[in-house]
Order: sequence, then C-alpha cells, then structure tokens
Amino acid sequence: MTKFTRAALAALLAATPFAATAETDLSGETVEWVIPFSETGGSAKWANFFAPLLSEALPGQPTVVVKFMPGAGSTKGANWFHEQENGDGTLIFGSSGSTQFPYLLNDPRVRYEYNDWEPVMATGTGGVAYLEPEAGAKFDGSANALQDIDFIYGSQGATRLDLVPLLAWEMLGMNVEPVFGIKGRGDGRLMFERGEANIDYQTTSGYLGGSADLVEQGQAVAMMTWGALDEDGNIVRDPTFPDLPTFKEVCEATEGCETSGEAWDAWKAFFVAGFPVQKLAFLPKGTDQEVIDTYVAAFETVRNRDDFEQISSQTVGEYPVFVGEGAQRALEQATSVPQGAKDYVKTWLRDSYGVELEG
Repeated sequence: MTKFTRAALAALLAATPFAATAETDLSGETVEWVIPFSETGGSAKWANFFAPLLSEALPGQPTVVVKFMPGAGSTKGANWFHEQENGDGTLIFGSSGSTQFPYLLNDPRVRYEYNDWEPVMATGTGGVAYLEPEAGAKFDGSANALQDIDFIYGSQGATRLDLVPLLAWEMLGMNVEPVFGIKGRGDGRLMFERGEANIDYQTTSGYLGGSADLVEQGQAVAMMTWGALDEDGNIVRDPTFPDLPTFKEVCEATEGCETSGEAWDAWKAFFVAGFPVQKLAFLPKGTDQEVIDTYVAAFETVRNRDDFEQISSQTVGEYPVFVGEGAQRALEQATSVPQGAKDYVKTWLRDSYGVELEG
C-alpha cells in the first residue's frame, strides 16, 4: 500500500515554486468558492476559515464568498463544477474525501475528472467519532461493551467518506445502522443533537466547530480518532487530539478486531486517501497559468502568516497545507488506492448495503 509519510509531506511542502512574475488583478471582483455540501459541515468551516485570509492575500483583495451546492453526497456540485469554464479567477471549488471516494469507486453518478482541474491548495484533516452519554459510559478503550447496542448514524452515503467510520465500526463488531441521505456531516451532528442518532463522527473542523462543545457539556463522549501517519506510514495519534485513542488502538483492544489482513488493509488505504489530503481547492479546467500562479502565491502567503499556526489549530486543526505543485502531488496521493483495497470495499458495499459498483 502507498505510504503517505511525514517525509512525503515535507517533500510536498518543499516542492512548490511560489514566485509569480505576473498577477491577476481582482480589484472589485467577487470570488465564488463553491462547496458541494451543506453549510453545517466541516467543509463549510474549512472554506469559511480560508476565505477571508484568501481575500486579503489575493491582489486587489476581492470579496471571497462561500456558496453551497449540496446534493448526491457532493457529486452534484462536483459535476456542475466540471462543466464550468470560468477561468478568470472568480470561481474556485472545494472538494473533500466524500468527493474523492465516489471517483475512486467508479460511482455511476460521477461525471467529473480530477485530472482536468487545477489544484492550488490542499490540506489534511482528522476525524473524531463520539457516542451518546449512556453508550459512552460503557466505552473503556475497547468496543467490547458496545457490541450489544443498536446504533443509528446519519450518513451521506456508503461510498462517501462515511465508509471509513462505517467499516471501522463493523470491524469493531458494532451494530451501526446508517440513515442515508444527509447533505453534509453537519447534518449528522444535528441528528445526534436531536436524539435521532446516537453515534456520530466529524472531520476535525466540524468537530472543533460544534461537536467538541457537546463533549464539554456532557452531551456526548469522544470515542476515538482515525489517527495520523508517522514517517513510516504507521497509524499514530492525531496531533490535534493527542489525548484520544486511535481506531487502531481501539481495534487492538477489542475482541475479534484485527489490525492486519484484508479488512485492515482496505480501511487503511481509504483512510490514507481520505484524510491526510482531505480537502482541496481547485480552479476550473483551462484556467490561464497567470491566474493559477496568482492563487498559488496567495495561498502561500496565507500559509506563511505569522499567526497561521495559531488560528488554524483552533479552527481546522494542526495539519499541513500544500500549495501549487505540492497540491498537485497531494491530489495524486488522494486519488490513488490499490486495486485490492478497491475490490474489498466494493464487495463490502455490495454485501453490507446492496451497493453495486463497477469492477
């Protein structure tokens, strides 16, 4: 399986030339940043965090407005963006793992091609799973006492980023029934808050922006993170949540859960594809190089702000930011999964949820 190591991350960060000899003047313009999810989720918080910083860094300081186009687990918005030819710098698009996974799995609703777009920025993220308090009281670092509980989970779809938690919970022997059709992970959190679901997970920005308060108020109990990768490609604790165990730790402590074999290899492959490079910003296909260079330079300015580490850790977590060539290399990692892992997941999707995908 492809390793996404700290050394690889460092190479991505070092790979980008930032000096652009020409700039696109966006004075008086409005830049639309389209997010293919609802306004309540982690992608919304990610874009809303970067939008004012990008506005300040772009020449002419245009207004950057985040717009939402949810539907079909993000494929609706991605398909729309693929048809756009507005390459003057006034349109950008933000994708996430829930956009990557349908592409990787040959979902028939996908009519977009990542290689046609122009990546200018990418970031990693993490994820935190949490339980309602009664179930949380039974969690002891293993899932042994959770296996007789019937859980309900609000899901965007089994072929989306949700396959990472759904497969993890199944490997732990938990009975988690997904309710499909929500438009963003934030809607899953709202289901949890209303008592319509008793288990949930959020990416880091969504967790920091809402779910962490539920935990602090005693309305939820944090269970685990998916983890992060060390320089050898091993699962280690997420730097944003160092006090929480990883799924690997919980699996090792749970009877019947294995951290080797086909299921583990498939889970880890999709985790690597979906989280270390989880959110990407694109310009449309055919965008002039001058516009691309302008955005690369702007995102590099954002990344190099003296206060960036402090403000980002509070909103989107402590994860690397890739720009330019680094973003392109990150995209290649995010859209590459071994065929064996794809085959395992497609069989699992068919057997568990009746989802039939091409081989």
